[in-house]
Amino acid sequence: MERKLLLTECPDATGLIAKITNVCFNQQLNIISNREFVDHSSGRFYMRTELEGVFNDAQLLAALDTVLPKASCRELVGSRRKKMVVLVTKEAHCLGDLLMKTYDGSLDIEIAAVIGNYPDLAPLTEKFAVPFHWVSHEGMSREAHEALILAQAAVYQPNYLVLAKFMRILTPAFIQTYPHRIINIHHSFLPAFIGANPYRQAFERGVKIIGATAHFVTDNLDEGPIIKQQVIPVDHNFTAADMAKAGRDVEKLVLSKALGLVAEDRIFVSGNRTVIL
Repeated sequence: MERKLLLTECPDATGLIAKITNVCFNQQLNIISNREFVDHSSGRFYMRTELEGVFNDAQLLAALDTVLPKASCRELVGSRRKKMVVLVTKEAHCLGDLLMKTYDGSLDIEIAAVIGNYPDLAPLTEKFAVPFHWVSHEGMSREAHEALILAQAAVYQPNYLVLAKFMRILTPAFIQTYPHRIINIHHSFLPAFIGANPYRQAFERGVKIIGATAHFVTDNLDEGPIIKQQVIPVDHNFTAADMAKAGRDVEKLVLSKALGLVAEDRIFVSGNRTVIL
């Protein structure tokens, strides 16, 4: 017996849940869990169905095609771990948290490799027997540096790239190589305080909460579809340095939770929004 996920996105129509589940029944598959959502603003239907049984993938998908509306997307996903390459600069807290959580099994992903534009985090990475590659950006154009990163990442054929405090702006050409498959942790509660030095911006505005945002990367800086956000309270006693220190704890928590959602195939991208089931 296997377990697989059926992910369905299509124009909304009457009776979709019954039609999809009836196809699964006819394939003698047991439904372990099922969640669905209709986005009335776009008229799109989303459904995540966990199935158990003996699968004939081609037969199941062909049967679904006979009952789903035109312009439908359906995917059958196996239980294989998502493979990720993590990009870093010098800050260790997010990378360290991901390495520890994958080591103890609380985050079910595979960190295939870490690529850094500085060598600082190599010793940390190597403690967990994960390959580290130093790809320096010094003395070369952004495009040339990105080409080297992409070539190194391609060796591992990752499902996703993770920017764990990788403090460089990516070009549109780089982003298009992994559409909706690059995940960034931003040290702010977006859309407030985009760009650099958000804790200094927050301090100067006298904010009462600070937070972090994990999102997919698009061509628009820090404006991609949001996966996960969280905030913590602060007050006038906090300096900008205090806010940054507290924010690091939020950043690593938000990033690991976002990757957990990705690992479980719970995220549908709808325009510049996400639907999480």
